[in-house]
Amino acid sequence: MGEPVRVSVVAQDPVLEAGARTSLQCHGDIAVALPGERAQVAVIMVDRVTPEVMETVRAARQADQRREIVLVATELAAGDAAQAFAAGTRGLLRRSEATAERLAWTVVAAAAGDCTLPPDLLDGLLDHGHGDGARRAGAVAAPAGWELSEREQAVLRLVADGRETEEIARELCYSSRTVTTVVHDVTRRFRLRNRAHAVAFALRAGLL
Repeated sequence: MGEPVRVSVVAQDPVLEAGARTSLQCHGDIAVALPGERAQVAVIMVDRVTPEVMETVRAARQADQRREIVLVATELAAGDAAQAFAAGTRGLLRRSEATAERLAWTVVAAAAGDCTLPPDLLDGLLDHGHGDGARRAGAVAAPAGWELSEREQAVLRLVADGRETEEIARELCYSSRTVTTVVHDVTRRFRLRNRAHAVAFALRAGLL
């Protein structure tokens, strides 16, 4: 086991913040940073994704470009994913879905450079990336000559089903690193922003 991921927690509700810190401290791969210590991941807990929250995310990213942001919100609207990822968020969770284990997994995934969000918010992310015209047409055109390998298709199909990296690795008998690499290669080749955008683009382009 390597060094634990150092994480800081900021919440509008101090009771909620204390609860999140306690749950994260119980995870062996995570260490909650002390005041003044550098954190690899910052968990920001809010009620709604507002312009003020987006400014907070941008400021946190600009303060330390190596720090990743996980945003936990009580309410998430359809277009919130696009705004959150554009501002620099690496992981996005609804508070109702942020169990201790899922929050910890999202933090560890963010530290590894993996993006996560609720599967039902994929459409909002796609709208942001390709515009209303592509949505009305029902599909976007994949660049000529571009296609997905069987391995890439298998991985992205499971991502589209909401599977997490470890689950995908177990089902396909790959290592977690291989799964992460496959997704990274697809996003880089198609000039996409993250795994959610990769799945949405591949589905609408008929690559899956």
